[in-house]
Amino acid sequence: MPLLHDLAIGAYHFGIRCAAPWNKKATAWVNGREGLWERLQQKAPQLQGCLWMHCASVGEFEQGRPVLEEIKKARPGLPVLLTFFSPSGYAARKDFPWATHVEYLPPDNARNAERLQSLIAPQAAIFVKYEFWYHHLHALHDHQVPAYLVSAVFRKEQPFFRWFGGTWRQMLACFTHIFTQDARSSDLLVGIGVKNVSVGGDTRFDRVAEIAIEQNGLPLPQAFKGDAPLLVCGSTWPADERLLTEALATFGDQAPKCIVVPHELQEAQLADIEKSFPRPLARWSELERSDPANVAATLGVERHGSLLVDRMGLLARLYQYADVAYVGGGFTDGIHNLLEAAAWGVPVIFGPKHHKFAEAQGLIDVGAGTCVNNERELATTLRTLLSDRAALEHATAMAKRYVQQRTGATKKVVDLILPQLG
Repeated sequence: MPLLHDLAIGAYHFGIRCAAPWNKKATAWVNGREGLWERLQQKAPQLQGCLWMHCASVGEFEQGRPVLEEIKKARPGLPVLLTFFSPSGYAARKDFPWATHVEYLPPDNARNAERLQSLIAPQAAIFVKYEFWYHHLHALHDHQVPAYLVSAVFRKEQPFFRWFGGTWRQMLACFTHIFTQDARSSDLLVGIGVKNVSVGGDTRFDRVAEIAIEQNGLPLPQAFKGDAPLLVCGSTWPADERLLTEALATFGDQAPKCIVVPHELQEAQLADIEKSFPRPLARWSELERSDPANVAATLGVERHGSLLVDRMGLLARLYQYADVAYVGGGFTDGIHNLLEAAAWGVPVIFGPKHHKFAEAQGLIDVGAGTCVNNERELATTLRTLLSDRAALEHATAMAKRYVQQRTGATKKVVDLILPQLG
């Protein structure tokens, strides 16, 4: 079975390299890994005895971030290696100040895994949510390095619970402890004989709650909003944007103001947004150096209009100005982070591909989330929330309560890991 794993990994790497000349993401993936071992070799003296945290991308990093920060507060001298699988994750957090070094994950084979262990000699490793790398986990286990899986979610259709999942079950045995988000995931693991598991909760709740508590304001969107209703469209894809523009068109001049934050900043997608969303429309990059008073004078006096955010890293704070949020991804591979909006007490709307995300159903159940399948349902939901003050206030209160009642996962994780660190 490990041979099949190695063949699959090899085929994936070969495919990425073949796609690189024509695909920007693949190019970034290949180019980013050039010089990986030279960089690690240079940093090795500073990384000896480090805490190694690995995340797939930005979303998983934000999930693991509260754990890392709490550990660093308690052990400020502890070196940290932070690795990513995706180029977007690496690019977004390559300068993260709490890490000694940020790097791509070395390709998962036996030689690379052993080489990484010999270079950094970690005293513990944390993998976030879905990350399972056979050789890296076995190398940690062979070197008796404690390894932890944080905020994990398991479903019965995954390979761990199938007849052919022997290799996957071996990886579970390499973890010192697995913290699941919910009891259902924990029960699935216990059902196949995994004992090193407990329900830790979802550390994302701690992260989004922390952002809301900090209340770092942004003058530009505050000036843009004025006293008009505001819809923040976060992490949108073209399918979301088509749905939104069709729904907003039914409002005419009564459409709410919109802040649009695409998931990717591709110029063609930005240009399409400029053409289709309610006008007047301006780009963030055009206004960010302006006096907020000028923004209010040019756009804030309008009862409708759009602000296109062509900058990364702002979305979690932009939600604080929303009356309602539409979170993208529900018409592609799955919805993005609903909790960033809910933490501010903002009701959320999203597409139908949400069943892998417990928080989506949780927010629906408490009256703070709505799933829409088409532009008619989206328009109806927006009208209800923006015209019925009581309905909006109830959804707002339920969103904030949903997040606040689920904080505390970070402490459970840190309390178990911290005693293992020198």
